[in-house]
Amino acid sequence: MELDLKKLDAIVFDFDGVMTDNRVYVGQNGDEWVCCNRGDGLGFDVLRQTSLKLFILSTETNPVVTSRGEKIGIVVCQGEKNKEKALNSLAEKEQFDLNKTLFVGNDLNDYKAMQASGFSACPSDSHPAILKIATFRLRSRGGEGVVRELVENILKLDILSYIT
Repeated sequence: MELDLKKLDAIVFDFDGVMTDNRVYVGQNGDEWVCCNRGDGLGFDVLRQTSLKLFILSTETNPVVTSRGEKIGIVVCQGEKNKEKALNSLAEKEQFDLNKTLFVGNDLNDYKAMQASGFSACPSDSHPAILKIATFRLRSRGGEGVVRELVENILKLDILSYIT
């Protein structure tokens, strides 16, 4: 199954469990580290060349999310306990149609935002309730190339043609 880019205004990504493997490493000073997939970075390089509006919407407020968002050139909205409400506000502020939005999430706090969006996708290791409602169930697990699979297999964008 694929999704025509012309049917989209925006893609909104959860962070933990989508761009990461949902684990956090905590150092003795309380510093947190997560693992992201570099292949997803190349996927974002391609997505930024489209007309799509791109966002990370995270429940957590964490410098790790800020840093990754800056690295991949994506607007980050953090500390959003009610993602559906935050998504609605974001759509109004940034002027995109929720019916033309793809929300990528993995856990129960993404459920209502996914339902409010015209399209949704999730990693293969998502919560069973999320797997049940997702428009697209990806083969990749969280942090293992979710964005890259979305770009290549769902949106059918030829990465090679964007980077050469």
